[in-house]
Amino acid sequence: MSAPRGEKPYRVYRGGRVKGKVPTIPRPTRERGGDGDGRRDYRGPGAKQPKTGLRGWSWKRWTALSVLVLLLVFIVWTVVCYLSFRSGVKDANKRLPESARLALVPDKGMILSHPTDILLLGTDHSLNASRASDQHSDSIQILRTDPKHHKLIYLSIPRDLRVPDIPGHGPDKINAAFQIGGARLAERTVQAYTGLPINHVVVVNFHSFAKLIDKLGGIDINVPRPILSNKFDCPYSTNARCERWKGWRFRKGVQHMSGYRALIYSRVRENQLNPADTDITRGARQQAVVQALMSKLSGAGTFFKLPFIGGDLMKPLATDLSPTELAQIGWLKFRAGTTLHCRLGGTGDGGYIDPSEDNAAVIAMVKGESAAQPPPPNGDTYPPGCYVNRLPPGG
Repeated sequence: MSAPRGEKPYRVYRGGRVKGKVPTIPRPTRERGGDGDGRRDYRGPGAKQPKTGLRGWSWKRWTALSVLVLLLVFIVWTVVCYLSFRSGVKDANKRLPESARLALVPDKGMILSHPTDILLLGTDHSLNASRASDQHSDSIQILRTDPKHHKLIYLSIPRDLRVPDIPGHGPDKINAAFQIGGARLAERTVQAYTGLPINHVVVVNFHSFAKLIDKLGGIDINVPRPILSNKFDCPYSTNARCERWKGWRFRKGVQHMSGYRALIYSRVRENQLNPADTDITRGARQQAVVQALMSKLSGAGTFFKLPFIGGDLMKPLATDLSPTELAQIGWLKFRAGTTLHCRLGGTGDGGYIDPSEDNAAVIAMVKGESAAQPPPPNGDTYPPGCYVNRLPPGG
């Protein structure tokens, strides 16, 4: 339909405002119900349909589920580790004679809150026929916990130290007590000489220790100076080869050692490259092996191996300590801010070491009655003293 003559279907704007409405072309419309071909009007995609099941979970829900699963796995793994460890501890408790348990002084409370004195006896029964009957305690230490001050104190006692009395047997080397009466007499002798109440005891078989070190993948030892040992435990099968053999060698520095290598290191009595090495230095080397093993045991890698080696951890030990008490000691070691390494000493006299007058002062340091001091230059062959957060020379 055309517009009337003289009118245009649009308005010409010539600037400024124009009154009236501008005519518009109406939008085409359709009747609802379709256009007769069976189709309805398209109204666009509309709202999305909600997803159902796991596909509808947000990332927050997935994260929460992952954390929950990991927590459950950790709890189950921890329970399995504890059960395996508890089984090994029960076997270690059975290996300690009841007489040794009865000679101990009862604790005054929990290890976590009260000082505790633990006697550590290291025995090294060689497989060689010449040493098969040797039942001496080659390593004698006391571990004293001080939870109030977050401190651990190790007191090393020379195996050849002469004590005025082994109860019932008179004066002798302190390590003879274990030979005569086992752990029970060793506890009584150490307690009588030091005045420290022995609340617990751990007897360590160094030969079995080597197998445990291998199960843990070896340990790292910092050797302070080169070593060429005297001839012992020859690794060769023929006498001719052993005659040409010079001895065991250890270079200076950090070394990764297998169980057998660490055992040999702890057994070295003489260093041909350093005549100043003594039985005291040997004790320090044994402490270094024990400390390295304890560090490996407290590592994260050991936790993941516990269900498989939990029982093996206790095979080298005979002790009265329960799984809970061992766990408390582990926690104190983790929390310890200070570690003292103390030792008793004296003057060498043939095969004996006559006690130094300064031993009493060292015991006072162990008890916390005086400040820790390194060995003074008092003329003793093996001067006693304490070192803070480091092993004695040779360890």
